[in-house]
Amino acid sequence: MGMDSGNTTGHAVSHINVTPLIDVLLVLLIIFMVIVPVTPKGLRSSIPQPSQKDVPAPEDTIVVQVLAGANGEPSYRINETPLAKAQVESELARIFALRQSRVMFVQGDTALDFSKIAEVIDMGHQANVDSVGLITSGLAADQ
Repeated sequence: MGMDSGNTTGHAVSHINVTPLIDVLLVLLIIFMVIVPVTPKGLRSSIPQPSQKDVPAPEDTIVVQVLAGANGEPSYRINETPLAKAQVESELARIFALRQSRVMFVQGDTALDFSKIAEVIDMGHQANVDSVGLITSGLAADQ
């Protein structure tokens, strides 16, 4: 009754059945939606550039030094001012509270485990530091 298209001869209908094609199209659409790579999100990093000898370092640069102590515990300094570990985060928060440029450099002793230096980086992020640079022994020798 619903298939009657006015064909009175009794021959088969020569129209293509599009229902299976639509099913295949939907399956392919779902597969391609799943396969499409999502933009990876990670840490932004900058490649270190060679230092220019004639350019003086900015005077307001904040350098946090993590030095190996005699008893195995690290000692901390902010711009050559010694601090206890508990004071580092609050001091960084005080320094960066009114600064427009929120850049901090961390210089770690090679004898220390990197986890001690990573703690200082976390303290900087807690103090709303935007960029953290690492000073390696090779870069420190150039200055």
